[in-house]
Amino acid sequence: MTHALRISGLAGAALLLLAASACHRGDLSRPLIVIIVPSQDNPYFKAEADSAAARAIVLGYRVRIDAHDDDAYRQDNLLDGAIASNAVAIILDNAGADSSIAAVRRATQAGIPCFLIDREIEADGIAKAQIIADNDQGARITAQEFLRAIGPQGGDYVELLGRESDTNAQVRTHGFHVVLDAHPSLHRVAAQSANWSQSEAFQKTETILQAHAGISGIIAGNDTMALGAAAAVKSSGRTDVVITGFDGSPDAIAAIRSGSLRATSLQPAVFISRLAVDEADRFLHSGSTSKPERQIIPCDLVTKKNADDYGDFEKVR
Repeated sequence: MTHALRISGLAGAALLLLAASACHRGDLSRPLIVIIVPSQDNPYFKAEADSAAARAIVLGYRVRIDAHDDDAYRQDNLLDGAIASNAVAIILDNAGADSSIAAVRRATQAGIPCFLIDREIEADGIAKAQIIADNDQGARITAQEFLRAIGPQGGDYVELLGRESDTNAQVRTHGFHVVLDAHPSLHRVAAQSANWSQSEAFQKTETILQAHAGISGIIAGNDTMALGAAAAVKSSGRTDVVITGFDGSPDAIAAIRSGSLRATSLQPAVFISRLAVDEADRFLHSGSTSKPERQIIPCDLVTKKNADDYGDFEKVR
């Protein structure tokens, strides 16, 4: 390479670095929205984070996504980090109805509005919005489908519960029992928490089936537990056990199409997350969301008849 060419190459590289630097500075000049979810490994929470981030970017914000792993102490640190980063808003799927109040209050007092999705806190007037799926309504429509599938003869059934500290787990089991307990032909013979985990649900269902081989159904507090239960039922050789979930995950909808799950209630995670970002943007521009703080969004029952109408935690047609 000649001396002239070397100079030309260096100049070109310098121009690229300057361009990249200018682009980076331009990105940093955009206001920051911090999105905090329980986990990015769980497909439901990932859908929340991805859809909120995509909407925020379209509206002109830069984003940072964090996960608290249902650890209130880690959540405190993440909110403190958002405050230190001068975030203009926080979109939060919180780590506990009671344990999150102080953290949300601290961010609000620092001038950063918080918009809660999926899970409420046990306080009003701190968050600018609390937008959640109607877990009670979703549980009731799932239980009604579970009941229809088992039939009027009834039988023994099992319930797999979510993490005991999660308010949504409690709301769902209450909704299930409003429907199921009204039918004396149904008998719950076992109820265990599988902590929202597919592997734990598989192991616990295997054990339950050894003690209660003649069960007619398994009603699960979320889709991952339902899928774990379905795998355990399949490995036992049973093909006649009614299994339902809750969330509307793509894997659950595929299992409904194949017949290994009967139904699920779809929580509109994508719609809720986009709505939270839209309300944050409206608040930042006008000082108001123009909506009530608590907003309850209905769930959709997904069965084999309408499974093709749903995609990645949203209705697609």
